[in-house]
Amino acid sequence: MLTSREKHIRRTQRNRTKLRKSSEGKLRLSIARSGKNISAQVIDDEKGVTLAAASTLEADVRKGLKVSTASSEAAATVGKLVAERAKKAGIEDVVFDRGGFMFHGRVKALADAAREGGLKF
Repeated sequence: MLTSREKHIRRTQRNRTKLRKSSEGKLRLSIARSGKNISAQVIDDEKGVTLAAASTLEADVRKGLKVSTASSEAAATVGKLVAERAKKAGIEDVVFDRGGFMFHGRVKALADAAREGGLKF
């Protein structure tokens, strides 16, 4: 029997395999979520380089929050910030990599905010 961590890793690998087949060389907006924080980064898989990133662990993000870093509001702030940084780097089209997480709650809030910030996926 698989542990919950092993199941999460399998879901993540399955999702990324599907993304690679359909992405056609686009950059990947990948998220990482924990119980207390959320982070997002735009990755160029061909070069193995992170081009833009944002997280609730950053001091300026924490200062702007009135609620905890584990909230949907915090995720939306991170989504707007990563979209802003990606736009500065000249990035508009990405593929959303939700990892092994379901697309609701904080993940959905981050994705919606990134779309509002100008990223297309």
